[in-house]
Amino acid sequence: MFDIGFSELFIIGVVALIVLGPERLPRVARTAGHLLGRLQRYVNDVKSDISREMQLDELRKLQSQVEQQVREVQHQADAVSAGVDSEVAGLSDQMRAAMAEQEKYAAVEQTAEDAPVTADIPQTGAPGVPTEVPENPSGQLSLDIAESATQPARPDRA
Repeated sequence: MFDIGFSELFIIGVVALIVLGPERLPRVARTAGHLLGRLQRYVNDVKSDISREMQLDELRKLQSQVEQQVREVQHQADAVSAGVDSEVAGLSDQMRAAMAEQEKYAAVEQTAEDAPVTADIPQTGAPGVPTEVPENPSGQLSLDIAESATQPARPDRA
């Protein structure tokens, strides 16, 4: 702090001894030491208070940054959640429509199974000539694959 050497301290001590005298000099030196100690403690307390205030200010800034980031993440999460909810609602509507259509087809199929099979449906051939319809218990069309397998492949499709 101050650049005071040994020779300057010696001069100050001699002047104090001459001015104060040998009887009061120890008391004054002790009082000066206590005052300097108090001054140093006060300066250190002020420094530590300033340091704590600076750290608190930095922590407040950090807290505000973290809160801002949390708000941004919350906003993004809300946006994603809204998107997922709308997709789920769309898929749910599609599933309901598909299930309703499936139930409709099942009802039509059930009524078709309950109805008697008539042989009056004309197939290929002359109009008005009834052709016998073979009964298929599965209700599905059957394809005769054996005929197509025996036909030779066309050279243009090879």
